[in-house]
Amino acid sequence: MSENITPDSEFYPEGFSPENFLPVEDNGTFVAGTNDFFDESQGADIYTERMLRTGLDEYELTDEDLAMLEGEELLEESHLPVLAVIGRPNVGKSSLVNRILGKRLAVVQDTPGVTRDRVSYQASWAERKFILVDTGGWETSVKGLDQQVADQAERAIADADAVLFVVDAMVGMTNTDEALVRVLRKSKKPVILAANKVDSPLQEGDAAALWSLGLGEPHSVSALHGRGSGDLLDAILEVLPETTTVKRHHKDSSLSRVALIGRPNVGKSSLLNQLAGEERVVVNPEAGTTRDPVDEIISVGGKDYVFVDTAGIRRRVHQTRGADFYASLRTQRALDNSDLALALIDASEPLTEQDIRVIQQAIDSGRALVIICNKWDEVDDERRFELGREMDRELVQIRWAPTVNLSAKTGWHTNRLAKAMENSLYSWRRRIPTGKLNSFLHDLTLAHPHPVRSGKQPRILFATQASTCPPRFVFFATGFIEAGYRRFLENKLRETFGFEGTPIQISVRVRERRQRR
Repeated sequence: MSENITPDSEFYPEGFSPENFLPVEDNGTFVAGTNDFFDESQGADIYTERMLRTGLDEYELTDEDLAMLEGEELLEESHLPVLAVIGRPNVGKSSLVNRILGKRLAVVQDTPGVTRDRVSYQASWAERKFILVDTGGWETSVKGLDQQVADQAERAIADADAVLFVVDAMVGMTNTDEALVRVLRKSKKPVILAANKVDSPLQEGDAAALWSLGLGEPHSVSALHGRGSGDLLDAILEVLPETTTVKRHHKDSSLSRVALIGRPNVGKSSLLNQLAGEERVVVNPEAGTTRDPVDEIISVGGKDYVFVDTAGIRRRVHQTRGADFYASLRTQRALDNSDLALALIDASEPLTEQDIRVIQQAIDSGRALVIICNKWDEVDDERRFELGREMDRELVQIRWAPTVNLSAKTGWHTNRLAKAMENSLYSWRRRIPTGKLNSFLHDLTLAHPHPVRSGKQPRILFATQASTCPPRFVFFATGFIEAGYRRFLENKLRETFGFEGTPIQISVRVRERRQRR
């Protein structure tokens, strides 16, 4: 295809003009007038990209499609506006959060004070996305844990672009509400007042009484039944900026965050202590010693990382009770905030359903992944053979994840972790040039086209890498691409470009040809 790259071609690279091309060989390779060599394979990729992109103009494309094709990534979560949900205990903040999200993610119980930490979720309304921060109940003149909860709520106000102030309309205005209003006024943040628990029109008068708070119109809403939630969200979007105006503060944001995950008693805390070279966290033979995620900065292979020791995941979240339930939620949140997951399994025991679920949890969260077979010093040759068979059988779709065999207790082979971690993070952040990607797909689909189904054969028109962390590819096609062919494309992407240690996300956008007028 390189022979088509000529000075007369309209598909030359950006920044080059036909006048600057001088032929140096008969095979169509050219050098710029500045004596910089122009790579022939790169020219072929650029030609293929421009050719396929031109053909895509014949199809119906949305504004989002066009933005993606122009190289604009979708708005990252770090740029989304932030809305903090604030109020005294038991006014229904978490219930309202669930109503806005459209699913039950925030923990809700009749007991006041269930929410303690700041918990962030991504929400959307009217095709606009924003970050929703659920907080614990704010109170005055409290000490100990309640004071820490109140401090977290005030920090959420400071880190937000706008505040959703939730009041119980049935109870009415309280001294705590009035004190919280003073805090909100000092923050100088836009405030939307939500009068919750207005379940019928007969209770509208209770909501109207909240005008006296001086925060503007109280928006009547029922978090339980959804009444008035649409109007409330419309009011929220009026005050939220398109992108956040508040600088986010992340601890050690320049360092990669590594989550140690696994079922209880597989040696997560022991590994953290071994890598740190000292007792940083509590280690006990009793399973489930760790309850809350613990952050520690540790150097591995001469590079610093923020390691997060998490609670062991016992079973599915909805099957847990009490402290284990909240530990599971915090573990998931720690995983979502990490870049890399180190999934530990006990090599001395048979692979369990919990082990597989933990690994899948990391993949579903889109984290880079390294699988660690711990307690290798307790494994004999027969067990090693059995473990290999178990992993081949149960983890057949995750062969792209590197595996490191080590002993956290003795430190044996922990030095092998550095390379595996670095490779996985590199793949997780890797971007493939659009020209190279389309040239690869063009040749691949010509050699191995999609199977014909019901007399139709879908064709991939164009592809682009929409984002990284993890790599996400968007394929524009003339029809539905079946799951088996997607797996084939993913496997070929990995064979060609690597991507060891990271999940790959592939989405297909079916587009129809424009109607000719």
